[in-house]
Amino acid sequence: MRTEARIELAAIRANVAALAACAAGGAQVMAVVKADGYGHGLVPSATAAVEGGAAWLGVAFVEEALALRAAGIDVPLLAWLTTPGEDVAAAVAAGVDLGAYDVGQVHAAAAAARTAGVSARLQLKVDTGLSRGGATVADWPELCEVAAKAEAGGEVRVTGLWSHFAFADGGPDHVTNRAQAALFAESLEVADRAGLRPEVRHLANSAATLTAPATHYDLVRPGLAVYGLSPVPQLGGPAHFGLRPAMTLASTVALTKRVPAGAGVSYVHQHVTDRETTLALVPLGYADGVPRNATNLGPVQLGGRRRTIAGTVCMDQFVLDVGDDAVAAGDEVVLFGPGDRGEPTAQEWAEALGTINYEIVTRVGARVPRVLV
Repeated sequence: MRTEARIELAAIRANVAALAACAAGGAQVMAVVKADGYGHGLVPSATAAVEGGAAWLGVAFVEEALALRAAGIDVPLLAWLTTPGEDVAAAVAAGVDLGAYDVGQVHAAAAAARTAGVSARLQLKVDTGLSRGGATVADWPELCEVAAKAEAGGEVRVTGLWSHFAFADGGPDHVTNRAQAALFAESLEVADRAGLRPEVRHLANSAATLTAPATHYDLVRPGLAVYGLSPVPQLGGPAHFGLRPAMTLASTVALTKRVPAGAGVSYVHQHVTDRETTLALVPLGYADGVPRNATNLGPVQLGGRRRTIAGTVCMDQFVLDVGDDAVAAGDEVVLFGPGDRGEPTAQEWAEALGTINYEIVTRVGARVPRVLV
């Protein structure tokens, strides 16, 4: 293929198995497969994760959950982000757990349950300090009481209580993490007094799964680590945690040409050759997920050597200045991978561009074929 993202399903399976081994106290693993499996493919990633030992799957949106159900994946499944007026009846009928942040979402789920003819499965989220989704501590008692009343009426079943760290990559001793963990414990007591007896309580994301066993409760909720990337690179790379990156992004040289010294390369000539040299054209650009700010920064491997993108990243292509090296059209260009063959990693891309490895893999575009290895 001209360009492909190779996905090692065995790596995903092994990563989930490694994460399950990290889970303290018999906690199960919820593998997060939102955003098309962090760019790795929704259904293949979910299938591999379940094969690796994931007892639950997590997604952001209802349509992601329904796609998994349509593919025949029947493990417990949480979709945690809905908006007012969204039709969730199909998800309720399919046994998808829905996140509930306020009483309005409880009432909407109860209405969907009446339509579907089955109880809605709800997981109540408390905001312990991220100030994103979830009920505030002030609103949490009312949310628990309303949910308990709906549960008593048979319209809903509260299956989970959960929250999310703001500084999990800061380690378990980070002051905010300690405060959030304490607040979550207090929130569980509030829910208990309201009469809620959930199946699972969960707080730990990838970083906390790997570094904070005291926060594991009944379920850990790794996302990034499922795909073999380190959520705490300052503490160690993937191998340090027994993980392997599952994606390799590769393309092909479309054209080579000799140009003289002083030749301006790509839009607005942000790279100018300092000698006679060979330029190699790579048919991959920002429409495919290569960040435009990778201009003169993005590392790649071509012909067994590390190189840096030369000039502006375009919508469909970028250029490499390869000097006098023997490079030809048809040669493979690897943007990132596990690093086994000396190629850059997603973490190196993130560091070069001043972002996080999450963004590097999830932004790989839909027109890049995923090839399952």
